[in-house]
Amino acid sequence: MTAIPTFTGDANPYGGGDPYADYRTADLPFTQYANLADRQLGAGVIAANDEFFAQRENLLVPEPAEFDPEHFGHKGKIMDGWETRRRRGASAEHPWPTAEDHDWALVRLGAPGVIRGIVVDTAHFRGNYPQAVSVEGTSVPGSPSPQELLSDDVKWTTLVPRTAVGGHAANGFAVSVEQSFTHLRVNQHPDGGIARLRVYGEVVPDPAWLTVLGTFDVVALENGGQVEDASNLFYSPATNTIQPGRSRKMDDGWETRRRRDQGNDWIRYRLVSESQIRAVEIDTAYLKGNSAGWASVSVRDGEDGEWTEILPRTRLQPDTNHRFVLPRPAVGTHARVDIFPDGGISRLRLFGSLTEEGVARLAARHQELGG
Repeated sequence: MTAIPTFTGDANPYGGGDPYADYRTADLPFTQYANLADRQLGAGVIAANDEFFAQRENLLVPEPAEFDPEHFGHKGKIMDGWETRRRRGASAEHPWPTAEDHDWALVRLGAPGVIRGIVVDTAHFRGNYPQAVSVEGTSVPGSPSPQELLSDDVKWTTLVPRTAVGGHAANGFAVSVEQSFTHLRVNQHPDGGIARLRVYGEVVPDPAWLTVLGTFDVVALENGGQVEDASNLFYSPATNTIQPGRSRKMDDGWETRRRRDQGNDWIRYRLVSESQIRAVEIDTAYLKGNSAGWASVSVRDGEDGEWTEILPRTRLQPDTNHRFVLPRPAVGTHARVDIFPDGGISRLRLFGSLTEEGVARLAARHQELGG
């Protein structure tokens, strides 16, 4: 496991210019996974015990936190994050908060999943960040209310123990709990502000739900599909291509740098489980002067299977959704889209259903992870 850099202590007061110039960050190995706390996937901050200075919903805003040094409101400095009031002790003789005092927020993940890493980002909280944070997870089926999640019947598992953090920094934590979770409880000790929360991991879908659906998108992130690798990630992440819904702007897809050789770009995916694919959809929405010129799709069955082309190299139009019915179903566990020569696509959809073997494998993993 790669060591995760840690940050502690205050950052310097803002001195003007680019507020991110002295932001403390590092390469975190788990960011290759999808963000399970993405609003686009369906995540939400459903409750917090205090949000006096800044709203809890800011935690999941997809863009980096912004800072305006002159932006003040009736309650004080307006911050782009979740910020609570300063805690106080019980009396003049004991003005300090106790060791147990803390603030909390409940986060519903966009999809149940195994968590590989968490980032608690304190961007722009230079002297008003929490002294320490901790994160717990639970798995509760359905759509529980905050009151139900906070009841004594719910068991919480520690994912990040109480750990000191730094101000104006990306505080990263690797998680090694092999269990599926639906909700998190983010604690800041004793109080303060957090700008953003990112929860990286792998979706663990409910096989009973997918079986009832019958035909569905077997590569979709919300159904358990994953991006394993891509040739180029210069402008945007390849995971965008399997996000829910249609792209809403150009950077909500996958775009590569301009090639100056005779090669081509590609993305390799792992399907939810072994599936029988019957139709393909390739969308180039909002990619107008930079969409891929042509694309092909291939599948393989198993880690060592041979790649079989199911959609031959086909001309794509800019800002267009392309649909293809396959002449015969294709069985596979992995898929690959090749674009020629470069450019981008916004979404890839592979419509099909699980094979009997695919259902069995998915059910076994779901049970193993406590889903």
